[in-house]
Amino acid sequence: MQYISLLSHYNDSRETAVTFGKFDGLHRGHQILAEKVRELGEKEKMNSVVCSFDMHPLWESKGILPQVLMTGEERREHLEGKVDYLVECPFTQEFRQIHAEDFIKNIINGIFHAKYVVVGTDFQFGYEKHGDIHMLADYAKRYGYELLVMEKERYKDRIISSTYIKEVLKQGDMELAKKLLGYAYSVSGRVEHGKQLGRTLGFPTLNVVWPHDKIVPPRGVYFSNVRIDGCWYHGISNVGVKPTVSNENKVLIESFLFDFQGNAYGEEVTIELLEFRRPEQKFENIEEMKTCIDRDIEFGKHFFALER
Repeated sequence: MQYISLLSHYNDSRETAVTFGKFDGLHRGHQILAEKVRELGEKEKMNSVVCSFDMHPLWESKGILPQVLMTGEERREHLEGKVDYLVECPFTQEFRQIHAEDFIKNIINGIFHAKYVVVGTDFQFGYEKHGDIHMLADYAKRYGYELLVMEKERYKDRIISSTYIKEVLKQGDMELAKKLLGYAYSVSGRVEHGKQLGRTLGFPTLNVVWPHDKIVPPRGVYFSNVRIDGCWYHGISNVGVKPTVSNENKVLIESFLFDFQGNAYGEEVTIELLEFRRPEQKFENIEEMKTCIDRDIEFGKHFFALER
């Protein structure tokens, strides 16, 4: 997959099957769109394109603190090998001023040479969201594309959306979040050197800084899977600020792995949060903390049905 960070940098002259959206979380509904453009691209021997609107410029202009389900790097990783192009389109003031017909003429037709446009039922575009699926249908013949409108994915009686998933994550329901996303909620980052307190207590941990703009589920201990250098390991992870041993307010995810013996400092890792175990707490002393973590480890081994 080729990644392009600006719409203006896309210069492939081949026809495309293209889909548009924010794609925050790349949940099951988004996956339907990506799978459809890939299917059309392979069938028609054309490029499959996901054009993702990066909302950070809009949020910054309005003073809104971003709270996303996945970072841009995580989105690229999830789409790797699934489409030909991921094109990020910053939602700048200039971009927001583009009129709906100009979006069709200059972007759908002019930049992407679209033969197929694949969107969800609620897709809107152009200045003040004047464009929608009805307008796309009206202009399809003029600009030579076929419109495919995909119905929303549902879980039971509710439409799967990024907003719904954020609600679920804030409640700490990782099992339901996985059902809605189609994969376990995870965070990726580089392992940093910590105070190595865990190592002195008998359970060395991997420390990763939580991305500042990514949704933080309830602070506390989770059963987790951690990928290091392509291999997965079971463990427990604490999301929080380690109040017993630190006065910093920086959110970290600190993971103890049951069957990993190597050195992962500086490595890029991915941590999947599978189930919430308990809230983060401040202990009276290190001994009390160690006793509780020992219990967490035992519960974790039982969760993964490992030998004690």
